[in-house]
Amino acid sequence: MTVSGAHLILRTIGESNRGMQGRSLPIRLLLALVLAPLALGGCAGDIRTLAVTSHNAADIAGTIRVFVATTRERADEPLYFNGERGPRLAFAKLDVTVPRAHRPGELELPSVGGTVDPARHFAVAEVDRLELAPVVAQVKREIQKRPAAERDVLVFVHGYNTSFADAAFRFAQIVHDSGFKGVPVLFTWPSRGQLLEYPYDRESAFYSRDFLELNLRAIAKDLGTTRIDVLAHSMGTLLTLEAVRQASIRGDGSFGGKLRDVMLAAPDVDLDVFRTQMRQIKRPVTVFVSADDRALAFSRRFAGDKTRLGAVSSKDREVVADLEKLGATIIDLSDVASSDPLNHAKFAASPKVVQLIGRRLREDKGIATPGPGLGDRIGDIAGGLVGTVGSTVDLVVSTPASIIRR
Repeated sequence: MTVSGAHLILRTIGESNRGMQGRSLPIRLLLALVLAPLALGGCAGDIRTLAVTSHNAADIAGTIRVFVATTRERADEPLYFNGERGPRLAFAKLDVTVPRAHRPGELELPSVGGTVDPARHFAVAEVDRLELAPVVAQVKREIQKRPAAERDVLVFVHGYNTSFADAAFRFAQIVHDSGFKGVPVLFTWPSRGQLLEYPYDRESAFYSRDFLELNLRAIAKDLGTTRIDVLAHSMGTLLTLEAVRQASIRGDGSFGGKLRDVMLAAPDVDLDVFRTQMRQIKRPVTVFVSADDRALAFSRRFAGDKTRLGAVSSKDREVVADLEKLGATIIDLSDVASSDPLNHAKFAASPKVVQLIGRRLREDKGIATPGPGLGDRIGDIAGGLVGTVGSTVDLVVSTPASIIRR
């Protein structure tokens, strides 16, 4: 299913619900009525795979090596891991090539099942499924190859309706566009990659929280990394918050002092639930929100009409003030344009935002705590983003909307 098709579906759902005027159909039934024809047509079953594709050096802008930890069930190649739940963590390594013609903020992929052209599309050069000991050894080597200032691990936790391949390609794009120089680790959980599977995906997120906590603890203790940053998207933010929350309850929510940034992009989390989580987490987190996020508007209808954290805006001043007291830095992207018609992936689809994230990851103190000092200058990123801000904690509420524009 295309993104534009999903956009049309979400808009139809919204219009149908409003038209019922208090007599709304249960959202599951409404979803079935709206989406069933597409599902029967094969749309919901189209899952992207990781077919290995050869390339010429002149066709690519670079190669991103991604290490993978997953709670997905193993599958045959070229799927490698499907949307069902595996009994234990599994591991892999993959090399993703970036097309020479790549534009920051874009994720150039062929249609599902279409021909991959490495000169025009993100492509897979190699995939290896690994056992625990080999993956630990290889990640250690990757970390030790880097200068001391770059021995960071960035863990990406994807969202709902995301296949293994989609998560891998998106993360490779984020790593490339942000300029991250450390070691990328994808934590991919059992999303079935289908619109109708929202309840299953949500339960799979809860299923994976112990595994994510164990993975973060192993990265902190066993790999020789200097710092860990976590970037989570959509329903993956719920999984991340639950893992960090239970680690805090166990007495080590900082993972031995290694956990630095926790960045939540378009979080599909109930606002009331987030407040209770933060009371246990007791550490700063950075939240990228957008009031025009159409995917979260759908999620809200599915979740009892409860406000989603990612749909808060700078206009919700009392809510923002309350969240700041709990340690949340709110960065409002409502006025930021991106190539995502659902406005749900602005953190990656807006060149200015993804490059800002990369710039801040390179700072010693990270995005969730004060930077080098008052008046830190954000330079001319990608030809046009120029703004002077104080510490990164000052990038709250309306400030980013005034300095991050396309």
